[in-house]
Order: sequence, then C-alpha cells, then structure tokens
Amino acid sequence: MTNPTSTTTDPAPLAGRREWFATGVLMLPLLLVSMDVSVLYFAIPDISADLEPSGTQQLWIFDMYAFVLAGLLMTMGSLGDHIGRRRLLLIGAAAFGAASLVAAYANSAETLIAARAVLGIGGATLMPSTMALIRTMFTDQAQRAKAIGLWSGVMTAGIALGSVMSGFLVEHFWWGSVFLVNLPAMVMLLVLGPILLPESRNPAPGRFDLLSVPLSMAAVLPVIYGLKEISSEGWNVRYVISVTVGLLFAALFVHRQRTIASPMISPTLFRGRGFAPAVSLNLLSMFAMMGSAYFTTQYLQSVLGKSSMEAALWGLLPSTAVGIAAPVAAQLVQRGANRAHVVAGGFVVAACGYGMLTVSGTDSMWLVLGGAAVIASGIVVVMSQMMDLALSTVPVEKAGTASSVLETGAEFGGALGMAALGSIGTAVYRDGIPASAPGPAHETLGGALAVAQQLPGRTGEALVTAAREAFTDGMQAAAIAATVLLLGAAVLASVTLRRVRVREAKATECECDKAALV
Repeated sequence: MTNPTSTTTDPAPLAGRREWFATGVLMLPLLLVSMDVSVLYFAIPDISADLEPSGTQQLWIFDMYAFVLAGLLMTMGSLGDHIGRRRLLLIGAAAFGAASLVAAYANSAETLIAARAVLGIGGATLMPSTMALIRTMFTDQAQRAKAIGLWSGVMTAGIALGSVMSGFLVEHFWWGSVFLVNLPAMVMLLVLGPILLPESRNPAPGRFDLLSVPLSMAAVLPVIYGLKEISSEGWNVRYVISVTVGLLFAALFVHRQRTIASPMISPTLFRGRGFAPAVSLNLLSMFAMMGSAYFTTQYLQSVLGKSSMEAALWGLLPSTAVGIAAPVAAQLVQRGANRAHVVAGGFVVAACGYGMLTVSGTDSMWLVLGGAAVIASGIVVVMSQMMDLALSTVPVEKAGTASSVLETGAEFGGALGMAALGSIGTAVYRDGIPASAPGPAHETLGGALAVAQQLPGRTGEALVTAAREAFTDGMQAAAIAATVLLLGAAVLASVTLRRVRVREAKATECECDKAALV
C-alpha cells in the first residue's frame, strides 16, 4: 500500500548512534525548560516567606518566565537561522544556567524576577533550536518522526514533572534548589554540544529585522496575558482590551512580514502545502491539552481534597500514556497509514477522553485521570505528527523559524484553551452556587472552600458540597464543548491533510558542519 504522505525519492542517509546520543543530550535541557513552567508551584510559599514580595511581585515571579518565553520564540527561531542553531543553543544554555544560579541565591524579589526573565530568554533560544537541530540531524523521515515523537513526549511530560520535582526539592532542601537542578544539564550541553551537534544556519538569511522583534512581542504578550487573566479572573474589560491591542500589533507584524525584503517570518513558509494546517491543528491540540489540565488540577485538589503534592503525583499518571502514543502514531504512518486519518484519529481519541469527563462526578478520580490520559494520548499523536509535517515541508535553512512559529501557535492555543474552557466552567459554576453565599464563593471553588471554613457547621458543609458539585458541572459543560471542538478538528484534519504530500524540502546551500557528524 502506498503512503499518500510520502513520495518516491532517493533514500535519505540514516542517522547513527552519534545523532541519537546527541538527541538524548538535547532532551535534558528541553525537559528542564518545560519543567520551569510549573516548577514554582510548591516553591512560591517559601519564596514569599523569605523574600516578602508584594502581591504584584509574586505574580511576576511566577509568570515572568512564561511571558518572556512566549514573546521571544519567533525572534530566537529567526536568530538561530541567522547565526547558527548550535551557537544560539549554547548561548541560551549558558544564559539559562547563569540565570538559574542567580535565581537560586536571589536575595530580593526584584533579583528573582530579573533572573526569571533571563530564564525565559534562555528557554526561548533552547526550544526552537532543539527542534531545528533534530530537523538537521535526521534527514530520514522515519527516524525524524521518532525523534520528534520523543521531543513532544519530553516536552509534555516536563510540564507535569515540574510541580512534583518542585514539591520534592522544597520539602527536602530549600526553594533555591528548584533552580539549581538546571545546572548539571546545561553544563553537559555546553561540554557535549560542540562535539556532538552539527552547526547549521541559513546561508542567505538576509538582514535581521530588528523592528520585527518589538512588534512580535507586542503581538504575542498582550494576547497571552489577556487570555491567561480571563481564565483565572474571568471576563474584564482590561483583559479584552489587552487581547485587542495584541491582535492589532499582530496585524502590523503580519503586514511588515509581507512587505519587507527580509522578514523575520517569511510568508513563503505558509505557501507550502502542509505548514499552515500543521500550525493550526497544533494550536487546536494545545487548546485541548491545557484546557484539560486547567480542570484536572483543580478537581484533584479542591473537589477530591488532595494535598498539592498528592495532586501533583496523581497528575503524573496521565502523562505515562504519552510515551506510547507518539511512537505508535509514527509507526502507523511509516507502515502506510494516511497521515490525515492518523491525525483525525488522534483528535477523536482526545474527544473520547473529554467524553469521559462529561459523565464524571464529585468522586470520580479514576474516571477523570483516565479521561486525562486518553486526552493526552490523542493530543500527543496530533502534536508529534504536526511537528513532523511542519518541519518536513520547509527548507532546512528555515527550520528554526518554522519551529518557533509552531511553538508560538502552541502557546496561543494553550492560553486560549484555558480562557475559553475555563470561562465556560466558571459560568456554570456560578449558576450552581446559592445566591445567599458570600461574594468570594461565587468567584472560584477555592474561594468557596475558604468561605466555608468560616461558616458554622452544616452551613459550611452545604456550601462545600454545592461548590464541588457546581465545579464538576462546569467541568462537564466545558468537556462537552471541547468534545464538539475536537470532533470538528478531526473533520478539519481529514479535509486539510487529505492531499498533503510530504516532499522533503532540502536546502541547496545549507551550511552544515559535517565534521561534527563524522
């Protein structure tokens, strides 16, 4: 049976042990970069007691890393194509390690916020560089699919592992230890990277457009901020204005990329069949993934009453399914399955996971964890296939830029998923809270539980019961919406990917340090 997603070309050279070992070295910093998104979950109370930050400073300590990371992904992806992905990766590793050391021994909130900002800059260099180097090292499509499946699995698992690692380290050491764990991996990368990793860059990148840097950040950051605040605080005119401002700058950014001679993000990327669908479908997959995490975490802690550490440990279970899903999807495609059918199947599997959440109750831990595992499995199938498709359909010299666009879209998708599904859940939750309950009880489940502790006897117990049932009802409503969305995404994948054929886009003059692979 002929695979419609491939063409009959001369076999690409196979990667050997050196490339796979180099990939393993790349996975360590990738794991730590993804862990740093959630590594402060348990460290924040100790940081607050030690550094005494204001409420605003505490928020920036927590959020600065993710904001800077999202805002600089496109810039760093393009910069890597200009100066060399290995060079940028090593610079980022040095910055990430140095910032980790400063953060670990920070003696003020301002110092920690600044260190988290530099960590975000380092993370923005590491993520697209690792993916672009995988594109360079693995020219064989089957091997690259396996490597990208590993990349997506490590990235997803790191976010879940970060909170558990944070809890363990804070319990046995001090809060600065959550940053010191970054140092060994970064030192290893700095030592082994120059030996194992090939250097690659765009041989004719044109002039680097400095004006596009602030424009891209002005487009990304207000949207991410607004969506994040909507998911946690609810709809507010300030957050809507923030999203609107970001979209206006996004329009300016797109206009500039289409009209200047050397754009940061070349419009030609989206003209190749497969890249635009890959970005869009990957965005939808992250929408579903982060929307699920939004409810699962709160369900374990506030509905089932688990401690933060217990909730983090139980939350690791769904991620175990991730290690199986991506390799299975890659094998199916390599053995002749139509990529469109595999991706559509991934969305359907994820929809089934959300379907399990629609019938959950206030005492359905295994059903909720099982649903989360099914969602994660389906989504990782989609993510790994879309990453492979996006990198396969662009020239090697533009791999860094393509990776950064894909990852920026994923950041948007995650923020949008938390905002949209969170808003649905919040609306249903508020309808389920008795009108006589104090104001904070109508805002969040956590607020209701805090209020209930101050109420006498059965009154407090009744509020706790009502709040937990209302939250579960909200989760069910959001799950119904997500199920419909994912089934629609399956249809969209079937249509947009049906005739997409992967033609290996090869650079004619790509500068690669072949000696690094010998």
